[in-house]
Amino acid sequence: MNSKTEYILHLADNGLILAQRLGEWCGHGPVLEQDIALTNIALDVLGQARYFYQYAAEVDGQGKSEDDYAYLRGEREFKNFLLLEQPNGDWAHTIMRQFFYDNFMQLVYTKLLLSTDKQIAAIASKAIKEVNYHLKFSSEWVIRMGDGTEESHERVQNAANTLWEFTGELFVPTDYDNEMASQGIAPDVTSLKNEWENRVNEIFAEATLQVPQAIWFQSGGKTGVHSENLGLLLTDLQYLQRTYPGASW
Repeated sequence: MNSKTEYILHLADNGLILAQRLGEWCGHGPVLEQDIALTNIALDVLGQARYFYQYAAEVDGQGKSEDDYAYLRGEREFKNFLLLEQPNGDWAHTIMRQFFYDNFMQLVYTKLLLSTDKQIAAIASKAIKEVNYHLKFSSEWVIRMGDGTEESHERVQNAANTLWEFTGELFVPTDYDNEMASQGIAPDVTSLKNEWENRVNEIFAEATLQVPQAIWFQSGGKTGVHSENLGLLLTDLQYLQRTYPGASW
């Protein structure tokens, strides 16, 4: 598999796995409006994943479809961030995961608008509008909980402390990241770290939260080394296709 296909699959896998996690909230949100909002975000990132899977199939040239990538790969073949496969936990945990990811992807898609690959740039031009809303939604909730009640503050601070160790991977480049950056197709992820951290500091300050201090971060998801959480998630996601191969409606 060439580096371009790997990079596109990385973007697609992020959307698919996050959509699956967010979909678990459908019908369980704290209030109806937020339940629907989170479900809409799930549909947005799933739509982004579909665009990237379709393009990956074209670039790879192996006759695969988007369904092949979603349903017929094992966990070691997925390239999503470890952050996104972590269980939902409570509302604060889900929102903090979303904020960390939205913050990063808003920066990525802004850079991808200038990609030398016209198809990736076109996908980014649609996705950036959605991600801008996602970031606004998650940022406002972080502030609302952090500067809210004693319990909401404690819950969202605990969520930040728990998830922080998975944020370092966002800025660790793989071989396919480096090759895409050298061709002007994708940004150098290491160059995004300062701006991402500045935005985290800004939102956390408004939310009266403490930025966790970590000296070690989890990594490996981008190259197929995952936690046990992904295997359990894929069991649900891929069940129908694995049980009834080639099923159609």
